Amino acid sequence: MALEMKVPSPGESITEVEIAQWLVEDGDYVEKDQAIAEIDSDKATLELPAEASGVITRKAEEGDAVAVGEVVCLIDTEAEKPGGSDDDSDKEKESKDKKEETEEKDSDKADAKKEKPSKPSTQSQEQDKKTYATGTPSPSAKKIMDEKGVDAKDVKGSGRDGRITKDDAVKANPSMGSPGTGSRGTERKKLSMLRRKVAERLVSAKNETAMLTTFNEVDMSPIFELRKKYKEDFKEKHGVSLGFMSFFTLAVVRALDMYPDVNSMIDGDYQIKYDNKDISIAVSGPKGLMVPVIRNAENLSFRGVEAEVKRLAIRARDGKITVDEMTGGTFTISNGGVFGSMLSTPIINPPQSAILGMHNIVERPIARDGAIAIAPIMYVALSYDHRIIDGKESVGFLVAIKEALESPEELLMDNNVKKALEL
Repeated sequence: MALEMKVPSPGESITEVEIAQWLVEDGDYVEKDQAIAEIDSDKATLELPAEASGVITRKAEEGDAVAVGEVVCLIDTEAEKPGGSDDDSDKEKESKDKKEETEEKDSDKADAKKEKPSKPSTQSQEQDKKTYATGTPSPSAKKIMDEKGVDAKDVKGSGRDGRITKDDAVKANPSMGSPGTGSRGTERKKLSMLRRKVAERLVSAKNETAMLTTFNEVDMSPIFELRKKYKEDFKEKHGVSLGFMSFFTLAVVRALDMYPDVNSMIDGDYQIKYDNKDISIAVSGPKGLMVPVIRNAENLSFRGVEAEVKRLAIRARDGKITVDEMTGGTFTISNGGVFGSMLSTPIINPPQSAILGMHNIVERPIARDGAIAIAPIMYVALSYDHRIIDGKESVGFLVAIKEALESPEELLMDNNVKKALEL
């Protein structure tokens, strides 16, 4: 019996997917629930599991766009699972290959003994020292020329019999009009459906919004001190680390309460404001940037945020994140600092109206209480849609973020650190 495997719906509003990669060959025996292909939608890359055990016959090729509900392969459920014959033949072949390799090495050694060259005469050695073909580089010159990509035919030797010396190689310059000796290959690769959709959305955000970015800096010393004092107890009790994301997420929740226009979107001629704070967090996955959502962050504690960040990051890393987990956010936090970014202008994640960019933390000199001090400083950036958010709201929002991060005990923990951290 041939089972028809059809493309399942990855999520609402998705009508087609693209076969990104087949994980099995035509005619292979597959087990039920085994991942047989990776499929790209415009929102995520997902694995396609086999619906039954049997021999597979592929109906779609890699790169094909396939409508939801269309047949992508057949599985012969009556086919018998192959026995150990293949394994036995593989072992036999491997043993044979090793035997042939040993015989070949023995043969080479025997030939080497028979054909061992006689020692050159003193006269020929002297001749080698004195005579060289014109344009032959010395060993040191050849190394320099290889590193610079210079061809020997393009260098005039100044040594004996026209030999190219080290000094000649140092002075030589590669020709700017002709290719050097390095690789000049190119590769043409089709972008995945997810990457094409990301590119489309980014261009759309730049073209269809009045995007501006405002900046500020945050003294992270208070958060450093809190983490140093409580992170071990926090991890021991809750099983997750006390990171920076919980502080930033809860600071964003507080700022969104103060400036509700930032937690809104444009729909034609209307503005839609949200009571809930669904915070999208940009994370790097195996297939590129993904933006899972922390639902109702306003109801979460430090422990709740850290646990949810960890769960979503693991699912994104393992390629198990779903489309539903990446839609519906009202505000985005992007942490380029994990890659070493000092400063950037993050692009709005439409249809949202604003995004907060975190960056790396570097010790910098600052003025504190009338004196110069060294402190761990992070630059933060807020990109926003000026059509719906005015400068006053955007600057005030970012200042509120700064205030909460520099006074976390008072503004995020209600002056009770242990209660806030549930210790």
